[in-house]
Amino acid sequence: MFRKIRERISLNAIKNPRGVVLFIIIVFNALILFLNSFIIFTLLERNADGVGFWTVLYYTIGMILDAGMIENIVDLTEADLILVTVCIITIIIGSITFTGAVIGYVTNYISGFVDSANMNSRRLLASDHTVILNWNSRASEIINDMLYTQRKETIVVMVNDDAERIRSEINERLYLTLKAEKKLKIKLDVIVKEGSTYSIKMLQDISLERAKTIIILGEDDTASNPSEAEEKEKRSGNANTVKTLVQVSQITSSEESSDNQRIIVETDDPWTGKLVDKIISHKEVLDKCNIVPVSVNCILGQLFSQFCIFPELNMVYSNLFSNKGAEFFCVPGEEIKKTGDEEEGIRSILASNESIVPLAFLESKTGPMFYYMALEEKDFYDNGNGPDEKSGTLSVKIRPNYGRQKKNIIILGHNSKIRDIMNGFNSFCNEWKTEDGSDILNILVIDDEKSLEQNGYYKEYRYINRCIATEIYDIETIKNEIVDFVDTYDEDTSILILSDDCVDEKDIDSYALTSLIYVHDIITDKLKENPDFDKEKIDVIVEILNPKNYDVLSNYQVNNIVISNRYISKMVTQIGEKIELYEFYNDILKYDDESEGRENYDSREIYIRQVRDFLEEIPPKCSAYDLIRAIYDASPEGNKSVLLGITRPGGVVDLFGRDQRTHMVELGPKDKLIIYSKH
Repeated sequence: MFRKIRERISLNAIKNPRGVVLFIIIVFNALILFLNSFIIFTLLERNADGVGFWTVLYYTIGMILDAGMIENIVDLTEADLILVTVCIITIIIGSITFTGAVIGYVTNYISGFVDSANMNSRRLLASDHTVILNWNSRASEIINDMLYTQRKETIVVMVNDDAERIRSEINERLYLTLKAEKKLKIKLDVIVKEGSTYSIKMLQDISLERAKTIIILGEDDTASNPSEAEEKEKRSGNANTVKTLVQVSQITSSEESSDNQRIIVETDDPWTGKLVDKIISHKEVLDKCNIVPVSVNCILGQLFSQFCIFPELNMVYSNLFSNKGAEFFCVPGEEIKKTGDEEEGIRSILASNESIVPLAFLESKTGPMFYYMALEEKDFYDNGNGPDEKSGTLSVKIRPNYGRQKKNIIILGHNSKIRDIMNGFNSFCNEWKTEDGSDILNILVIDDEKSLEQNGYYKEYRYINRCIATEIYDIETIKNEIVDFVDTYDEDTSILILSDDCVDEKDIDSYALTSLIYVHDIITDKLKENPDFDKEKIDVIVEILNPKNYDVLSNYQVNNIVISNRYISKMVTQIGEKIELYEFYNDILKYDDESEGRENYDSREIYIRQVRDFLEEIPPKCSAYDLIRAIYDASPEGNKSVLLGITRPGGVVDLFGRDQRTHMVELGPKDKLIIYSKH
């Protein structure tokens, strides 16, 4: 019997030590109180004071809490010395075992509560919040971009460990933004919790079933040491993403979860992408949990291919994918379109609204949607000022063979997205040809021999002109090859400098910076030789992975510094707000794939067209309202061109929003049009 009691006490001491301590404090003090009260009662009875036991017990408790209450039991001037001594001993013992123990326990409890709050191990009661599971270099950018919504938002981040470092990273990122954007106010409550994303209990502890958006982040490609870098190059697949999605979808697809929860999951390799697609087919419940996969490498690869062909797109997308300035929005499109084809629906919007740029009607998971560009979502409901007799008189003519010039590209280096970049080039070459039928792209690759061997020297790509195997330290070879290539062709040359994302963490972006120095030297030398040399003949697109390196690279006055992770974070933020935007991004970020016998092109992209190449004549100064509608009317049926804005030399981007009638535009021969069209 006694052994069983000891076993039970031992079990509870491990299972609930705080409860065991409290139980011992209560029992021990109860025994002390009753024992001392009995002794005092016995002594009082011997002195014939006639005080009852329960009265003595009450006064004994009083003495422990307030020593002055001893006078309620005995008269210190006349009482028996033994009785006084017992009372004093009772006060001393009680102060230690009762008052001290209780104060210590309560203090410990409060301290534990504070520690628990700091470690965020307590259950969180929340709803309509955003949950970020796992952590990578894009995470702080997602939180930072939410600042621009200027709405009260609660963001809960769950990570496996190192919560304090992540809090510091978030605070630093938000501080830098608030310092630069003084008009912004912090309306975000960000909570970082440590826990396992595989644990249903821990996920429920952050009220996952009540969250409006859940973002499952993938792993960073960067490595912390050389051996890990080599391992990452061999490894394929992200089991962490798959397991996390299984647990999340299990919770969000249940009847108890909120409706219309949005789950955005990053995938960065084909294996993970296929498994995520299978989980979606098994677990997705529309109008309950809507799951969107974001293929990181594929999207970035497509973006880089577009930036090489149209360098100004980097600045355009930097604006459109952010939560400030003009951006993309969507509303249910069934009622807007009603009857007739898409072009009739767009025309009706152009005739009634001067605050938005209408783009397309597309099918999404939730039904047909209408997509548009505007400064704010509410601009869609602006009916304008009605007809204007001075508007609608502008007429333009579009050249029939626009955009057929050969594009020259130099690629310096490599990264894990190189195959996706080439896939983008493939699709563009299949869709576009020069007037003589030859490939529209002409590419030179300069890289180390190991990478070129791994990629088969790009022999499968017919538009790759040459591959030069050299090390980054061979300055003369790299510079001479670039100069020879630029001088050989009259057309502009885009130089894409890639940052290797599978290197030691301390070497991140070092290759890109070194290559940029070489290119900058080339441009400087050409200007010294010929002051009239057109700097814009060389478009430099340089990728960096760590945003902290932006200031270093910006010293070289490059317009197209691409913080690749920031693009994904901005897209994830916007899709988290409006899941239907995924369909639109999926459409514009990739060129039509090759299809045997295809004559028409269904997907739409954003093109940059030089005014003098796109239009037969430069129109006179006019309003943005008139220019948008004139270009739409002049473009052929079935491939309408929608004007989003213009770019000017020096990296100036002007996107059209509200007040199009008063927004005056005067085009120059070097200005370029931002066109949304199928082909």
